[in-house]
Amino acid sequence: MAQATGRPVIVVGSGLAGLSAAHEALQAGVAVHMLDRAPKPGGNSIKASSGINGAGTQFQRAAGVERDDLFYDDTVRSGGRRFASAESSVDRPKLIGLLTQSSADAVTWLAEEIGVDLSVVAPLGGHSLPRTHRGAGKTPPGAAIVMTLLTKLGENREFHLSNLAEVTSLTVLDGVVKGVRYVQDDGEQHDLEGPVVFAAGGFAGDADGLLAKYRPDLAGLPSTNEARPAPHGILEAVGAELVDMDSVQVHPTGFIDPKDPGARYKFLAAEVLRGEGGILLSEGGVRFVNEMRTREHVSRAIMRLPRREAEDSSRQWDVTLLMDPGACEAAEGHLGFYLWKGLMEKKKVRDLGPAVIRAVDEYAAGVASGTDSAFGRRTFGRWKLPAGEANREEEICIGRVTPITHFTMGGASFNERAQVLRKDRTVVDGLWAAGEVTGGIHGDNRLGGSSLLECVVYGRIAGREAAKAAKSS
Repeated sequence: MAQATGRPVIVVGSGLAGLSAAHEALQAGVAVHMLDRAPKPGGNSIKASSGINGAGTQFQRAAGVERDDLFYDDTVRSGGRRFASAESSVDRPKLIGLLTQSSADAVTWLAEEIGVDLSVVAPLGGHSLPRTHRGAGKTPPGAAIVMTLLTKLGENREFHLSNLAEVTSLTVLDGVVKGVRYVQDDGEQHDLEGPVVFAAGGFAGDADGLLAKYRPDLAGLPSTNEARPAPHGILEAVGAELVDMDSVQVHPTGFIDPKDPGARYKFLAAEVLRGEGGILLSEGGVRFVNEMRTREHVSRAIMRLPRREAEDSSRQWDVTLLMDPGACEAAEGHLGFYLWKGLMEKKKVRDLGPAVIRAVDEYAAGVASGTDSAFGRRTFGRWKLPAGEANREEEICIGRVTPITHFTMGGASFNERAQVLRKDRTVVDGLWAAGEVTGGIHGDNRLGGSSLLECVVYGRIAGREAAKAAKSS
């Protein structure tokens, strides 16, 4: 690796987008200063539980998927009507095309160059084929990727990470971003000069700020995001256009903790639990949706059910997530944590209520015949439980879930070089962005597994482009 020269690349945010950018800048021989306001690195990426999408990978082929030409179409279909909008500066077809075409390379880079196990491929809702990659071990994919990258970056003396460092503004000279101003946890203010990669995350945790401004109808929903102000105003202050800001993903399954059922912050019940065969049941024990439809569709189906009334302004539903022994075994890496936290438990089928047993039998019969006549589900994961009396002594995994705010599809407009754009489509010089802080790729709904992918693809591009600017100045 070349010795670092000139100005550093400044990376704001230590999630996967920021880490990917930092890696590429270091590879180009440029020092990196990474700033994050949180006490520990990793952002929301470290909590990602389902995996990273890749179309045309060696792992897909090993899993029996010989060809995957449908990723672009699946992404467009998931994005809905917003994809056809030409009201903003963002070029959606170009961004999605690059994202999906680069997906196999992203998985290969993580597996071969970074050293992350991504050998297990699973189907998720909204995908035509299994293409979401995770490891065979017990560590969730987000944590595995982030921790491996952090270790690799930490071995480079030109990588500098500061936590509890909150960026308050970008410094601009003659219309060009020249660096950042930030405040350390001791209250001291600092200025740092260099090209900036902004990867500070979304605004699903900004309940009283941007979320209330753009989606007041989501007030009271719990969230997988910890409460914190959104960073988008920093980008707006230098002319960035914000797009799709009303596009907020409500994930259908956040765990209701029996020890604190009304908690506003909830752990995500990973989509892979449904992908490997899990089903959703109403409070009455009735199945009510194809669990493999998009997150938006499944969330809407849940929110049409009667909800629990609360004394405060919170809104919560009570839905059962149920997995048979085959699905439990396939998702073992996730279940260990959920069982340890008390978010799921194991029960024998005979100990379930009559309505739930009936729903299990009906679904099991459909799996055996390969036809879900009730809701049209076409993939059943690793479900192997038979219908009827033969299953009564089998042990299933069960938990309670509710919809939660999870991800924001809106953010700063940007192009295929990860440059931040103004409304007139001109570039904000000296500034790049990647990850959830950007908008325009996902439209109305993000496919599971595409968040980590977006972070890798556009984070790497941002890092390379910012490094070029640092070396040329």
